[in-house]
Amino acid sequence: MNKRNLLLLKILLFLFALNSLSLCLYFISHSRTLTPSQTDTQARHSLSLNRLPLTDQNRHPYRYSKPWPILPSYLPWSQTTQVPFRSCEAYFGNGFTNRVDLLKPKKDLTLNRMGWFKCWFSETLRSSVCEGGGLRMDPGKIKMSRGGEILEEVIGRREEEELPEFQTGAFQIDGGDGISGEDQRLVTEDFLDEYVPHGEIEKHTMRELIGSVRIVPTTELQCNEWIEEPTLLVTRFEYANLFHTFTDWYSAYVASRVTGLPNRPHLVFVDGHCRASLEETWKALFSSLRYAKNFSGPVCFRHLILSPLGYETPLFKGLNEDINCHGASAPDLWQHPDDQKTARLSEFGEMIKAAFGFPVHRHRIEKPASGHNVLFVRREDYLAHPRHHGKVESRLSNEQEVFDALKSWASNHKECKINLVNGLFAHMSMKEQVRAIQDASVIIGAHGAGLTHIASAMPKTVILEIISSQYRRPHFALIARWKGLEYHAINLEGSFASPPVVIHKLNNIMTSLGC
Repeated sequence: MNKRNLLLLKILLFLFALNSLSLCLYFISHSRTLTPSQTDTQARHSLSLNRLPLTDQNRHPYRYSKPWPILPSYLPWSQTTQVPFRSCEAYFGNGFTNRVDLLKPKKDLTLNRMGWFKCWFSETLRSSVCEGGGLRMDPGKIKMSRGGEILEEVIGRREEEELPEFQTGAFQIDGGDGISGEDQRLVTEDFLDEYVPHGEIEKHTMRELIGSVRIVPTTELQCNEWIEEPTLLVTRFEYANLFHTFTDWYSAYVASRVTGLPNRPHLVFVDGHCRASLEETWKALFSSLRYAKNFSGPVCFRHLILSPLGYETPLFKGLNEDINCHGASAPDLWQHPDDQKTARLSEFGEMIKAAFGFPVHRHRIEKPASGHNVLFVRREDYLAHPRHHGKVESRLSNEQEVFDALKSWASNHKECKINLVNGLFAHMSMKEQVRAIQDASVIIGAHGAGLTHIASAMPKTVILEIISSQYRRPHFALIARWKGLEYHAINLEGSFASPPVVIHKLNNIMTSLGC
């Protein structure tokens, strides 16, 4: 009996060893031929070839798309027609509810078309988020500088050289097998006037891009590479200015949400601007970044989204029209909807923080043992773009004197410890700037683009803006109101601030914080 059991045990061990060896050989041989990610890509490409029968076989390799982070202030971006005109949701959220289909995919005996294009129009903002598939971009037919260069290499380059001009054939869309090869525009001028109007924008690059799209037979849609993942096209103007770039970030985020993308899209700049420090945030927010002119030849997109210009966002439009909205928490709005309140700006501020890996579930500033941080956002000289002389315009003529006075006051403050943080943003990475903002109990500074960062501030942060008589503009008072932050201003008669006046104002704020 013992011998029999021993024999059975030996047989079982032999079978187990043989099975393990077979599995090992199987995986080794298959890993040399095709990785799992390649298998996935090949399957996707095979399906793509069945959906869109094009002659080109060079598909773009699978690229990882970043997932959307979980944000405390997030509210659903549902497609509904129940968004009231000029409500806060119509301005800051999904007011793009008027759907216009320009081209639908169709497959029958006469027409085998997989190209599609539609726009989502906002009556409130008078702009559209457009998207389509089976689209081809030919960088060689977009007249502009290459883009993405080092700033020092392109000093003196004119802005006109960096803005795109679209020649015939710059963008094409698959119209199927049964259409003629004659020049067919996707949209008419009447369509553009109604759904992508010029407004106050002298050169509306996104309108020009849409107007350049031509419908072509499937056989003419030749591509060097295919991009399978959803891709966002962005054209920028004042790309080195934080406020204007923030409007571009926000527009790109809204376009991604309106079109219901399951992950963060890839990004293509359709402009010829050189590199700038603000690209750090673009790369953090989205899955990848390329310049249109960096493609080696024509490229086709399975799903393309066109982001409205930053000038068409409420952040910019609010400078000239009354947007009666106030910041509120997402849980409150979920339980008690209010057309005059919004959590969208807080949602996007959290998106920026999450993109840089900062925690977003803190709802208040936790007073550290080391005391309260008072962040003084400074204005510094730096070279911004090829036409810039490297000197910033002074908004506070005695900024250093004010800073030194605050530093002395903080060091002698008895009620609690105050850390005056020297916000030299021109010498800090974007991630370091966002960290300084989220750690601040109070943010103080002269009117300037750096204050745009208050969109990422904690809910209980207090803002103190010093405004010279020449720059009485509402940018940051509005952002504070739309985000629900406590805001104070010191309006100067010129550009000189009395240090005792600033200290008095700041002392009152600290007292209100229990300090």
